[in-house]
Amino acid sequence: MQPRDLSDHVAYEAGRGIEEVARELGRDPSEFVKLASNENPHGPSPAAVVAIRDTASNASSYPKAAHADLTAALADRWDVASEQVWLANGGDGAIDYLHRATLEPGDDVLVPSPGFAYYGMSARFHHGGVREYALSKADDFEQPAETVLESYDGERVVWITSPHNPSGSTMPLAELDRLAEGTDEETLVVVDEAYGEFADRESAVALIEGRAGFDARDDVAVLRTFSKAYGLAGVRLGYAVVPDGWADAYARVNTPFAASELACRAGLAALEDDEHVERTVETTLESRATMRDEIDAHVWPSEGNFVLVDVGDATAVAEEMQDRGVIVRDCTSFGLPGCVRITCGTDEETERAVETLNAVLGDGIGDSGGRTEVTDA
Repeated sequence: MQPRDLSDHVAYEAGRGIEEVARELGRDPSEFVKLASNENPHGPSPAAVVAIRDTASNASSYPKAAHADLTAALADRWDVASEQVWLANGGDGAIDYLHRATLEPGDDVLVPSPGFAYYGMSARFHHGGVREYALSKADDFEQPAETVLESYDGERVVWITSPHNPSGSTMPLAELDRLAEGTDEETLVVVDEAYGEFADRESAVALIEGRAGFDARDDVAVLRTFSKAYGLAGVRLGYAVVPDGWADAYARVNTPFAASELACRAGLAALEDDEHVERTVETTLESRATMRDEIDAHVWPSEGNFVLVDVGDATAVAEEMQDRGVIVRDCTSFGLPGCVRITCGTDEETERAVETLNAVLGDGIGDSGGRTEVTDA
């Protein structure tokens, strides 16, 4: 017996970790700094760490109360009904739930290219097809509604990543509203705001609830995660905010207790740890500015906790930076073989990344002739 035909499926390629790289190179892990996976440089919320320790003795129980408590807290945070909050095992779990709730065999989703590979992976797991719309490097990965609508052909789900990974660009609320207005009644527009805490703009939850001057929409959903600003990537906790009319669907599509007791209690504590989030956002803003000002290559404006850099030959540059102790993301897997993505780190980590990258480029590694000209603009 064999599994079903998975030839159309591709494995998700995650950023490489320090332990993995150190073992491969036969070196001490302390020699490396990892700026490849958009993790929080300050670690998890200290309040969440305490909550995890205090909750450990209850790990033998199902997390029904914790699940309800976190759902209520998030509903209060976004001023929506509790039934509109779908907790999940990370943002990718929420992606699965939305696909379970929408896709019939043969339905298609429309995803950005370059973009997060799991949108398409999840759609295929649920027997859906995948089509792409292109975000142009030449246009600085700008995200107007028209770019998506030009490729739209009645797909059941349209995925928008705002801030976009790996470029950091965003789609304004007015453009999101225009996009939703321009799609069919049975199309769901999902706005992935995994990096939303780092962006200086209002969440697309405003479109669901009819705030900020917009009429309420029943065809928009929003994804959020605790992995980035809250520093809980290893806990795996995310959620979707959905239209009010979707309330009954969650109980029919979610995995029982997908968000664990430890995750829910950590999330509750992290939600109240404003100091940690504010410190993380401040560090991100400073790091983004430093890298844009000091890297000797084109750095795209970003509203995420990372920047995308045009280096010519991404694989050669990433490998050389890794040899010199700085792990960054080669964006070849995103379809951007000339770019690396660098996570915003602490002041010390950012300084080391800038110095290392500039030294690598200065040594002629990468195709300097293929890089975007650096200007003062």
